[in-house]
Amino acid sequence: MILTEELKKELAMPPKGTKAPYYFRYLGYKKDLTASPAMARANAAYELFCGTEPEIYVHDLIAGNDRPLWCQADQVSLGYAKRVDESFGNRNFCTNCDHYAPNYSHVVSVGIRGMIGEIESSMERHQGDSRRMETLKSMKVTLEGFLGMIRNYRDVAVGKKRDSAYDSQRLDFIIENCEALLAGPPGSFAQALQLVWFCHTAFLLEGRYAMALGRIDQYLFPFYQKDLGTGKLTEEEAIRLLENAFAKIDPNDVVNICIGGMDIHGHCQVNGLSRCVLRAVCGCKAPGPNLSARITWNTPEDFLDECLRTIGTGIGYPALMNDAINIAALKKYGYEEEDVYNYCMVGCVENFIAGMQPPWSDGRFDPPRFFDYVFHHGVSEFNHSLGLDMGDVEEIRSMEEFMERYEAQLRYGAKEYWAFFHNMNDSVNQKHYPQPFLSCFCHDCIGRGLDINDGGSKYPSVHGVCLMGVGTVADSLAAVEKVVFMDKAASLTELKDALKCNFKGYEELRELLLAAPKYGNNEDFVDKYAVWFVDFLSGLFGSLKTRDGGGIYVAMAANTNNIWAGQQIAATPDGREQGEPLSDAASPTYGRDVHGPTMTINSLTKPDYTKVACASVVNQKFMPGMFGDGKRERMLALIKTYFKKGGQEMQINAIAPETLRDAMAHPDNYQDLVVRVSGYSAYYITLDRSVQLDILNRTQHG
Repeated sequence: MILTEELKKELAMPPKGTKAPYYFRYLGYKKDLTASPAMARANAAYELFCGTEPEIYVHDLIAGNDRPLWCQADQVSLGYAKRVDESFGNRNFCTNCDHYAPNYSHVVSVGIRGMIGEIESSMERHQGDSRRMETLKSMKVTLEGFLGMIRNYRDVAVGKKRDSAYDSQRLDFIIENCEALLAGPPGSFAQALQLVWFCHTAFLLEGRYAMALGRIDQYLFPFYQKDLGTGKLTEEEAIRLLENAFAKIDPNDVVNICIGGMDIHGHCQVNGLSRCVLRAVCGCKAPGPNLSARITWNTPEDFLDECLRTIGTGIGYPALMNDAINIAALKKYGYEEEDVYNYCMVGCVENFIAGMQPPWSDGRFDPPRFFDYVFHHGVSEFNHSLGLDMGDVEEIRSMEEFMERYEAQLRYGAKEYWAFFHNMNDSVNQKHYPQPFLSCFCHDCIGRGLDINDGGSKYPSVHGVCLMGVGTVADSLAAVEKVVFMDKAASLTELKDALKCNFKGYEELRELLLAAPKYGNNEDFVDKYAVWFVDFLSGLFGSLKTRDGGGIYVAMAANTNNIWAGQQIAATPDGREQGEPLSDAASPTYGRDVHGPTMTINSLTKPDYTKVACASVVNQKFMPGMFGDGKRERMLALIKTYFKKGGQEMQINAIAPETLRDAMAHPDNYQDLVVRVSGYSAYYITLDRSVQLDILNRTQHG
């Protein structure tokens, strides 16, 4: 749409001044430098929200952006403010700061004044409990500051009425929506969307990243349906409003939006707004937002077809999620069934119980790294790390013994991972690092009078362990079994020496390893190790807990970390040379799935992904022609079969390889080329060359 394109031009204009959120936090802290931790942070949030000057773009319909963080303060003031701000410290991703899906369903139902009323009622119940009263008071301060932010936007819009560059009707629209939100809960679709976007804007001002919008097609649908019925809104107008908000998402942010899915009775919840969201994301033609579609057995075929047509434009959205598998996986963690069916995604693909648990955290676990320890007495000279010394590899007489040693290394590694994570995650005093504003958006922090990370949330925190290299591991184990123990074409000693030398002088042995069966071709000989990989590792981490008793999920997701992990891992028995990327997420190793997509999905669906509560990421690449009429039906049938057989997730690139090569050679000609990277999309020319090559090298089906 023209309005969206003009807005994107405004967004590209650089802000004036210095981006200094710390300066505004400092102004809040200095109000009372001896305040309690909760009130100090509330004062900082208050100043961020209503002590900054909003900017309204000429082409805004839904107002709100992070431009207020840029200020004109002098360098002395900025430097001093930064020192004071840093002394208060902040949470980070590992200590549950962001990657969160707020309880927007409740927010649009009661409005901000309703939430303040709930805080006041909770304060009456908790009189005499100083800890809870202080938490509730700090929450109230942040919401009052948030109302001040909305008031500032209204006032700026009123002031812009004197500026001939602005359209008076659009300004009146913004003013009317702001005044409605200042008075009470939203009464229209536009007001509800504006409230959600203001909340998202406030989180950006606080410096939070990957804040999801959740199931926007469900919690905004009643407003959409009512306005359609009264003639106040058309489908085209709803798309335009959604585009106006989505276009402002920073390309470097990962803002997940979830559409579709089933309810607790098994009914598909795809609705008219689901389609509007899909079309708005397509209309933005940008890397964000990160759209995820929950696909059920009864998802309308025309909706799934529209998802494929959208993917076929090249943006790579939406990622397709198997509702049946995700729901079955989440049910194992003791959540109430109603909450499970309302799950969404945060960040890239991470399953999350919206508004009911602390922010997400995750980390990387590299099973291919542990081959080095098996072969070299628990020492990796390549990355200078240690495992268990289990003796000489020459002593191993069977594949079963090899697996026993490899499993023992992984058991130790899982405990080591947990220790590192736990030490980092529990390194902050929860009472000294409260999050009063974020707590307002989590059930039941207000009712309990407790912070989101200190007992306020309905459920405890969870952590995701992102498992690297299922293809690398499966191919390696199959190669050891075939070349060493079945064909006896080499000994483990020779294999050890070959790996240490990165196959130099052992080229014939490497060719034998590469010729062994490879994951992704529907061969049980190798696929059994992918099944083992999911079963064994989910079992290892399934017995561990977060600091507050939540689950440790496993995830088959890499997000380009397969590249960085590969750079730190020595040569592996599948024939991969040291430093090369590992296989990506749940996908086979690129270039080894050579018998077509049907055989690939037969391999991919053999592991039990109900044991993967976070998500698995399967990156597939198809030629653009596959998305045209007459061929797209085959794609649709393939995906339906993949999900029916137990696949958990699929995301698709639809850019021809010659286009990618030309973009690498002539980046100036491809400024707007969007590609699916892994759990997110990005402008291709902005990616590191190693990531560009990783995308280019993916097996492309035609």
